Amino acid sequence: MKDELSIFNSQYSMNEAVVLANGEYPTAPLPLKILAEAPYVVCCDGGADEYIRRGNTPDAIIGDGDSLSDENRRKFGHILHRISDQETNDQTKAVNFLLAQGKRHIAIIGATGKREDHTLGNISLLIDYLRAGADVRTYTDYGIFIPCQGTRTFPSHPGQQVSIINFTARGLHGKGLVYPLSDFTNWWQGTLNECTDTEFTIEAEGEYLVFLNDTVLR
Repeated sequence: MKDELSIFNSQYSMNEAVVLANGEYPTAPLPLKILAEAPYVVCCDGGADEYIRRGNTPDAIIGDGDSLSDENRRKFGHILHRISDQETNDQTKAVNFLLAQGKRHIAIIGATGKREDHTLGNISLLIDYLRAGADVRTYTDYGIFIPCQGTRTFPSHPGQQVSIINFTARGLHGKGLVYPLSDFTNWWQGTLNECTDTEFTIEAEGEYLVFLNDTVLR
């Protein structure tokens, strides 16, 4: 079996686009590498400021422009897509923008930090993107959020921490984990589980989020 890093490298190399949100800019090697090697980068409004400051040029900027600097609003106005819909946030606007272009394999970077309410919202929205047909993952400095449906198997290593956050899943059952799973009714209940082998499997009907601690991938 391939080592973990090789498996995740092959998975993120399939990304058709990266969404850079306006949370904390990444510092860990994995999200920075994903961002650096992205074939197409969409920045969420003010997230473009730091990306541009670091010498990069986004392919598109999505949002109403309210948190983008005046200078970048003028300089990059030709790639700024103003979407004033207040029923969605900029991350969702960016994902929908990419889906409309036929880009389904999407990595999200910078979606956490700064404000906890935005962090919770951005994480919960991953299930909506799954329902919309996106193959999407959120990469943070500490791990990877993966929206899932049905039975899934993941590469791991003994002792790796994993959390399962239930949304609509029923019949949750795990293989290769220290603690048994059940149909959790609160987000905290499935946190801080631990892998016992080089892979683990979650069996379920319905939707749930997996968070993989990526210590070995940094």
